[in-house]
This record gives sequence, C-alpha cells and structure tokens, in this order.
Amino acid sequence: MNLCGRTHRYGIKDSSRRQCPRCVRIKENIEKWDKFYLNMAEHVSTASKDPSTKCGCVIARPDKTVASVGYNGFPKGMNDDPELYADRDYKYDLIVHAEMNAIIHAKESLKECALYIWPFLTCHRCAKHIIQTGITRIVTSVCPPSKIERWEPSFKISRQFFKEAGIEVKEYLLHDEV
Repeated sequence: MNLCGRTHRYGIKDSSRRQCPRCVRIKENIEKWDKFYLNMAEHVSTASKDPSTKCGCVIARPDKTVASVGYNGFPKGMNDDPELYADRDYKYDLIVHAEMNAIIHAKESLKECALYIWPFLTCHRCAKHIIQTGITRIVTSVCPPSKIERWEPSFKISRQFFKEAGIEVKEYLLHDEV
C-alpha cells in the first residue's frame, strides 16, 4: 500500500491501475534514485579484478548523498594477480565482498542508510553484517539466469534474514539476459 491506500506494482507498467498524482511523483523519485545508485554501483564494480563476477556497492545516506562505496577484491596489500582469481577455492577464501568493503570503509554510522548492490542481491554471510549496521533498505537487480544456480540458495537465506530484521529489499529486472 502507498500513501493513497492503493496497491502499486513498481517496475510494471499497468494502465488498468489508476494511481494518485502524489504517489506517482513518489514512485518516480524512488525509481530515479534507485537507478542512479545502481548505475553507480555497476560503475564501481568495474574496479574489481575478479574476472567471473564483478560486484559493486554504494551506500547512500537518507539525504541521498554517498556514505561509502566498495567492490569485491582481495584484502589490501595482498597479492591479487589475475591467476589467483582462477583458483576458485583460494579466491572464495580470500575475497572481500563489495558490501563488506563499503561497510569497512564507511567512516560514520550507517543507520537508516540504503545499500545498492550490483549485479545481484548480497549473500547470506554479508547480510548478517548489513543488518548489524542499521541499514534499512537494500536495492539491487534480479540475478541474471547465468548466475542463479550458484547464488540463489544464498539469496533465499538473505531474503529471510532481511525480512525478519525488517529491512526492505527491492529487486529490479535490469539485466539484458532473459
């Protein structure tokens, strides 16, 4: 339900549902900022050296300014030669996820902030840390089909954690893959 009391279906054009002008303006504003920060998270992901999955994260304050950014990669000062990313077991043991890097590099409380993550929802291990920061909203894109088999079990747990903690999760269909 939105301010006008009607149920609005974001992300779906549905001319059969009339929306009040105030809610339409709010919807457009939310979608504008979500798109802006998801695009920024996608750009931040290009700094990752991981050839298989480049992730980027932007944490935005309630006033829509940037609190922190992060991308997935090996810890500072450690060897991050491309061949090390090819060893999946070694990579998974060592890599710091984009969300964690953004949280670590934030120099302030993240209470009431929104987290924008590219290219898909955060894993369940990062979800616990996100909940602890006081972040109240997660925005991401729906996982592309090529990654769903590997990541969906973790995403399901993340969604459960976020729901239980009262954190809003918004997933947009943005990838070119169908």
